[in-house]
This record gives sequence, structure tokens and C-alpha cells, in this order.
Amino acid sequence: MSLTSKYKIILSGLIMVLLFLMAGQAVLAGTGVDNALGGLDNTAKKGGIKASQTNLPTIIGGVVGAVLALVGVIFFLLILYAGFNWMMAQGQEEKITKAKETIFGAVLGLLVILGAYAITTLAARLFSEALGMPK
Repeated sequence: MSLTSKYKIILSGLIMVLLFLMAGQAVLAGTGVDNALGGLDNTAKKGGIKASQTNLPTIIGGVVGAVLALVGVIFFLLILYAGFNWMMAQGQEEKITKAKETIFGAVLGLLVILGAYAITTLAARLFSEALGMPK
């Protein structure tokens, strides 16, 4: 693969990412960010959650949600990277094996993170019920 074709691949990837980002901006512009955020506040109020609620469990839940979102993005990027490497391997077994190991490691890491989250959630619910705390 020549240096020029690598640049073409990188440039086309960047253009695709920019097009997806612009599409997201167009959707937000069409609905209006204020309408979207107002809709989230209305949904939270109907669910019994105050938008300005800042107790410790709410803060911890927000942090855990943000970390899980970050883990999802990292997983997606690892799978994308490994898939790209596999496609560009051109039949070289070393590169294909490395890409397969990256995919396996990413899936295994995601399963470990989600398993830890499930166990923690279960333990928190059991302890909150045992202590008589509200959910």
C-alpha cells in the first residue's frame, strides 16, 4: 500500500466522521436543543426525579453512567480499530491474529465491566432493601 493511498483512506475516514457529526447537528437544529432538554426535564419530573436533585446516590449514579458511556465509546473505537487493521492486513497472518486478539480483548473487557456493574447493582439493591432505604 503506497503512502498516497493511506492518506486517501485516512482522509475519507475523516470526511465520513465529519458528515456524521454534521448530521447530528442538523437533527439538533431541527428539534431545537431547548426543546430536547425541556423534554428530558419533563420526563424526569414525570418519573418522580427532580432535575435539581443533588443527593449522593444521584451523583454516584451520574458518574457511573458517564463512565459506562465512556467504556462504550472505548469499546466501539477498539472494535473499529481492530476491524480496520483486519481489513488492511492483506492476508498477513500476524496482522490478522493481532486484530482478532484486539477484538477478543475488547469484548472480554466489556463483559467484565458489564458483569461488575450488574453485580454492584444487585448488591446495592439487596442492601437498600435490607436496610429499608428507598430505591
